[in-house]
Amino acid sequence: MRAPDDPHLRRDIAHSLGIASLACLATCGLLYLAYLGHVLRVAVGSRQRIEGGDWVLVFGKRLQQGRPDADFEARLRHAHRLAHAAPGRPLMLLGGGAAHEPSEAATGLARLRELGLPEALSVRLEDQSQDTLQNLRHARRLLGEAPARVVLLSSRYHLARCARLAGQLGFDFELCAAESRFEPSPRMLGRLAGEAAYLCWLDIGTRWARLIRHRRMLARVT
Repeated sequence: MRAPDDPHLRRDIAHSLGIASLACLATCGLLYLAYLGHVLRVAVGSRQRIEGGDWVLVFGKRLQQGRPDADFEARLRHAHRLAHAAPGRPLMLLGGGAAHEPSEAATGLARLRELGLPEALSVRLEDQSQDTLQNLRHARRLLGEAPARVVLLSSRYHLARCARLAGQLGFDFELCAAESRFEPSPRMLGRLAGEAAYLCWLDIGTRWARLIRHRRMLARVT
């Protein structure tokens, strides 16, 4: 990832990373293991079936040679199933892209059209974001008056992050797993480990910012 240009952002990132790292060191890594356990529980326990929701928000993923990778494909295929099960419930595809390249959202829509979408289905694109936080911030702006409930559809390893950020941004949400079941593998363990590190940084950094009343840091994650 390219380093941010904003010196205040770089300073805030270093500040929050330092605090999270100190907290993990002070607990001999037990704090990080707690976050890893949480990410694993969400990944294993999330369902494909959903109760309702006014919108389904489908998280994008970095494209591979202009096409969805296996994780993004699984998300799109489940979104396709949900669309046919309830064509009156609209979709919002999330994800921007590199300059002069199709966005993740636009590529996702093209793939869904290849699979076949119900004529009655409404689809919106959020194609300006570069990460999960921006996904949700921009989606909140596009939705305007907050719907009663949104469905967050993503890969199992990603859902704990989605839930944490959606909660901080004030969404009423339920989680929806792209995959039918959790399948352990070395690759999955690596994904979970990375998500746990991110969640630890996000949560500890946010708590610290609230404790010291650091408005600029809090504004970045709420």
